[in-house]
Amino acid sequence: MFTTIKEYHQQLLAGNTSCEAAVNHYLLKIDSKKNLNAFTRIFGDEALKRAATLDGARNSGAKIGRLHGVVVAIKDVICYQDHTVTAASKILEGFVSVYNATAIQKLLDEEAIIIGNCNCDEFAMGSTNENSVYGNVLNALDETKVPGGSSGGSAVAVQAGMCMISLGSDTGGSVRQPADFCGIIGLKPTYGRISRYGLIAYASSFDQIGIFGTSLEDVALALEIISGPDDYDSTAIDQPFNRGEISFSDTTLPTPLTEKKYRIAYFEDALQHPSLDKEIGTGIFSTINKLKTEGHVVEAVDFDLLEYIVPAYYVLTTAEASSNLNRFDGVRFGHRTKQPVTDLTEFYKRNRSEGFGKEVKRRILLGTFVLSAGYFDAYFTKAQQVRRMLVDRTNSIFNDFDAIILPTAPTTAFTIGEKTDDPIAMYLADIYTVFANLTGLPAISIPLYKHSNGLPFGLQLITNKMDEVTLLQLSAMLLQQYKNN
Repeated sequence: MFTTIKEYHQQLLAGNTSCEAAVNHYLLKIDSKKNLNAFTRIFGDEALKRAATLDGARNSGAKIGRLHGVVVAIKDVICYQDHTVTAASKILEGFVSVYNATAIQKLLDEEAIIIGNCNCDEFAMGSTNENSVYGNVLNALDETKVPGGSSGGSAVAVQAGMCMISLGSDTGGSVRQPADFCGIIGLKPTYGRISRYGLIAYASSFDQIGIFGTSLEDVALALEIISGPDDYDSTAIDQPFNRGEISFSDTTLPTPLTEKKYRIAYFEDALQHPSLDKEIGTGIFSTINKLKTEGHVVEAVDFDLLEYIVPAYYVLTTAEASSNLNRFDGVRFGHRTKQPVTDLTEFYKRNRSEGFGKEVKRRILLGTFVLSAGYFDAYFTKAQQVRRMLVDRTNSIFNDFDAIILPTAPTTAFTIGEKTDDPIAMYLADIYTVFANLTGLPAISIPLYKHSNGLPFGLQLITNKMDEVTLLQLSAMLLQQYKNN
């Protein structure tokens, strides 16, 4: 309906449209695209009522919020007071949140309209959105393909024009990889940039709320609004993100962007990796060569830890998941077995066996194993050491470079069912995204390319901690100069 939030606000203030008209437009779009299964709940009546209230306030001369009337979808792992939040799991069937996540409260404070909850992999565990109690989400560009995961529903909601922006969560690539598969923008900020209060935990030292959009300016605006300190989250960074240092243009690059020359690193082992589709590698090398021609410094750096990234990630995240998901026992909330039981242990077993899906059970078992007395040092401690080495190595890289270029995913979107029988192959497909979560770095996937198979793929950019300004500046330049070139 609108290309950017800025344009939408201009139309609202000119009296050419209304918040109510916008909500009706998106509700019709959601209904026409319901076969994609992107949403788990639609808040239609409530969204229309809020839109009417906002229209009335604006028409009476009230100052509008920065997200006034902006239609937002949220992943079904983010708490919205008095609305269901289930993490796409049977174990939380019908659960209603009693409070707002901090990110949600900040959206509402700036007058956003939340239109619904989006489907996802159960407890954010998956890369295809095939691990949901609500069924698969379909990729709007090719319904035989997955949209990526775990935030597949949030990605498709933006991809198919069912909302203006959406929120997902990114523990190991769950915003960037669906953005890559769906041909949109997906941003994972620095760990702690956005409060995790109200985000259902998968792996607490990795989880971060992320943002999907089709406009980089919209994504930056949303980041500015929902970032910042939070008394409810001790890991939240005190310093909010300020997009005032970034200029955006729909047509030509602002002078500061055209004049700035970046120093960019890439891992040659990553771009030569046997798992990487040849066309994806060729596309990224083409961009590297164009950047060099334009006067930017783009150099290969030695990075011999690539093969340790995925194993370290899955050891640590499953260990944290084993601990975090211990609270879902069917006693205080969530699924409770209807089968007769004779003791408390059997009661717990029934609740969790019936409530959790196959992939969640697999990860809980793996996490419990690596935390067990005989294996803790061999696996968990080693993985933590690898994580420390990765942080040290990236710190040294950012002493000399502004950013790192990587693929987002090794292939374009998988065919539905292609990897469900081989979980190891699925895990290995996260090779390029989990790096940013292990190190806590901000990362983005931007849609620059189109494969000969007709599907999009993106470029992943990573910058130093707290440096989303450079991340977005460089993304703006690449999108405006190199997209589909």
